[in-house]
Amino acid sequence: MFDTVLVANRGEIAVRVLRTLRRLGVRSVGVYSDADADAPHVALADVAVRIGPAPAAQSYLSIPAVIEAARSTGAQAIHPGYGFLSENTAFAAACGEAGITFVGPPAAAIEAMGDKIRAKQTVAKAGVPVVPGSDGAGLSDDDLTAAVEQIGYPVLLKPSAGGGGKGMREVHHPEQLADAITSARREARGSFGDDTLLVERLVSTPRHIEIQVMADTHGNVIHLGERECSLQRRHQKIVEEAPSALLDETQRAAMGAAAVEAARAVGYTGAGTVEFIVEGDRAGELAFYFMEMNTRLQVEHPVTEMVTGLDLVELQLRVAAGEPLPIGQEDVRLTGHAVEARVYAEDPASGFLPTGGRILALHEPEGPGVRVDSGVAQGFVVGSDYDPMLAKVIAHGSDRAEALRRLDAALRDTVLLGLDTNVGFLRALLADDDVRAARLDTGLVGRRGSAWTTSQLPADVLAATAAHAMLALEPTGPVVDPFDVPGGWRVGEPAWTTWQMLVSGHEPVVVRVRGRAAAAECVVGDDPPVGLRAHRRAPGSQDLEVTLDGVIRRYHCAHADHTLWIGRDGLAWGVREQAPLEAAATADEGAGGPVLSPMPGTVTVVEVTEGQQVRAGQRLVVVEAMKMEHVLTAPIDGVVRELRARAGTTVARDAALLIVEPGTEEE
Repeated sequence: MFDTVLVANRGEIAVRVLRTLRRLGVRSVGVYSDADADAPHVALADVAVRIGPAPAAQSYLSIPAVIEAARSTGAQAIHPGYGFLSENTAFAAACGEAGITFVGPPAAAIEAMGDKIRAKQTVAKAGVPVVPGSDGAGLSDDDLTAAVEQIGYPVLLKPSAGGGGKGMREVHHPEQLADAITSARREARGSFGDDTLLVERLVSTPRHIEIQVMADTHGNVIHLGERECSLQRRHQKIVEEAPSALLDETQRAAMGAAAVEAARAVGYTGAGTVEFIVEGDRAGELAFYFMEMNTRLQVEHPVTEMVTGLDLVELQLRVAAGEPLPIGQEDVRLTGHAVEARVYAEDPASGFLPTGGRILALHEPEGPGVRVDSGVAQGFVVGSDYDPMLAKVIAHGSDRAEALRRLDAALRDTVLLGLDTNVGFLRALLADDDVRAARLDTGLVGRRGSAWTTSQLPADVLAATAAHAMLALEPTGPVVDPFDVPGGWRVGEPAWTTWQMLVSGHEPVVVRVRGRAAAAECVVGDDPPVGLRAHRRAPGSQDLEVTLDGVIRRYHCAHADHTLWIGRDGLAWGVREQAPLEAAATADEGAGGPVLSPMPGTVTVVEVTEGQQVRAGQRLVVVEAMKMEHVLTAPIDGVVRELRARAGTTVARDAALLIVEPGTEEE
C-alpha cells in the first residue's frame, strides 16, 4: 500500500476518497482552487496544495499543476476521483513520466474506451452486443446526416469523447437535425475539447443498467453486480439503485459476463463501469446493448458498496499498488437493496437551472442504513465554476421497499438553506407509483417531471414566515410598553400587520397577522383567518415551532440579504417582502424589457447585434454554468437595445444582458 496519495478532485468526490485514505492510515494530499480554499475536502486532507484560480481549466484540469503538487508533497500515487482528469490519457501518461502511480486503468484502456466509436468496435469484436449506429470516426455534418438517413428516426447524437450526458441530443424529426448537430458539437467542444460526434438508433423506452467491474494486474476480472440508473433528466442520472428490480440471477450473470469480456478486451485494470441500454418492454428476452465504458469510479458507486460490503476505493488503491484482488467472482454476494439520490444546486421548477449562493444552514441526515457523501458545509459558497451536485444521500434496506422508505425519510430530514435545491423534487419522484413499482425507463422523468416540479406554495410556509417576523417585533425586557407590542396598542381590537410576500416562481401573496406571536390570528391571501401560535425552538435560534389552525409544524430558518430561508420536510423556500413600489413597477406582460440571465455563468454565444430586429422566441444569447447551457430567447417581436452580453464574459444571476423594445429597426 502507498504511504502518501494525492486526490486530484474536489467536493464530495474528494471527501469520499479522503475518508478511505484516512481509514487505511495513508497520508492524504488535497488540492484546491481559489474558490475552494475553505471547502470541506481541504480541511479533511492531511496536506492541501493550491493549484490555481477558480476556473477548472486553470486548476483541477491543469496537469502540470497537479503533477507538481504531487511531487512537492512526496505523493507516490494520484487518485483522480471521478470527473476532471479521471479519464484523461495525457494525465495518466504524465503520471507515469513523473514516476507517480495513476490510480486507474492503463492509458491505452482509457483511450480505447474513452473514444465511443472505437469502444463500440472493440467490444463488438469481443462478442458484446452494441446499439446499431455509425461506426466511423471524424464524421462531418453531411456524414452524420447520411448515417441518420440509413438508421432512421429517432436517433441519438453523442459526443465521441466524455460522458455524463453532456452534448447528447435526441432527434425525432429531420428538421431538428441541423440545429441538434450544431448544439451537440458546441457543448462537446466546450466540455471535452473534442466535438467529434456519433449517432445511434434511439432505443424506445430504454432502461439504463450498468455493471461494476474490477480487474487487477494479475489477470483477474470480476463484476460486482449491476446498478439501475434509469431515472435521468437530460441524460444525467438522478437516482440510482442496486440491484436492478428488472434482472433475475440468470440475466445478471449474462450481463456481468458481457461486462467482464468488455473489460478484458482492452486489458483493463482497476474499477470501471460498463453501461448497457436494455429495451424496457423486452425484459423477458433481455435485449441489452453496450453503450459505453466509464474507465473510472462512478458517482453512484456507493449503492454497490452498500449491497456488497466492499470499499471500492480501497480495492482501487490495492490494485494500483500491484496487489491481487482479495476476492473472486464466487465471493461476490448482493445483500439487500440500496438507493442513491443526488442533491443538486438547481431549481427544478425553472427547468433545473443551476443555482448558487451561501449555505446558511445545513443538516445532513443520519439513521440506520443511511449514508451521506457530501462536499459542502455551512457557510460554504456554491458558485458557478463547477458541477452543481452538492451531495448524495444513500439508503440501504433489507429489500427495495425498505430502502426507498429510508431514503425518503433521510431526504425529509435534510436541511439545506440559502439556495434552491432539488430535494423536494427527489421526494416527489420517489413517491411516484411507477417509481415505487420499479416501472422505470430513461424517459420517465421527462414525461412526468412537470408533475413533480410544479406545486402550490403552502400557506403554512407564508404563515410561518409571518410568525418569524412577529417574533422579531416582540419587545424584550421585564417591562413592556403597550405601544411596542406588534400591531400597536389600540382602544379596540389590535391592528393588523400586513406583508406582501414573494417567493421565486410564485405570485406575491398578502399575509396579515394581528395579535402577538403567542396568540394571534393569521390570514394568508384570500383564506379565512386561522389561529396562530409561534415560539423559537431554542434560545438564540431562528428555528420555529408554529401552531396554525391547530396543526403543529417545525421549521428551520436562516436570514440573509432581505430573504428568509425557511424549510421543513426537506423542502426550502426563500421568502422576501415585496415593497409596494417594486410591485407597482413590475412590467406589464408582453411589453418586452430586459432579458436577464437566469443563473450565474458565462456567456458562450451572442447571436444578435445592437439594433437588430428579432421575433418572439428567437435565440439571443447562450449562457453556460456548471456544465449546463441555457438559451435565452426574445420575449416579444422587437428590436435589440443596450446589448451588454459579450461572449466569454461572466454574468451574475438576474444580470441584464440586453433589452428587447417593441418596434422595428426603421423606427
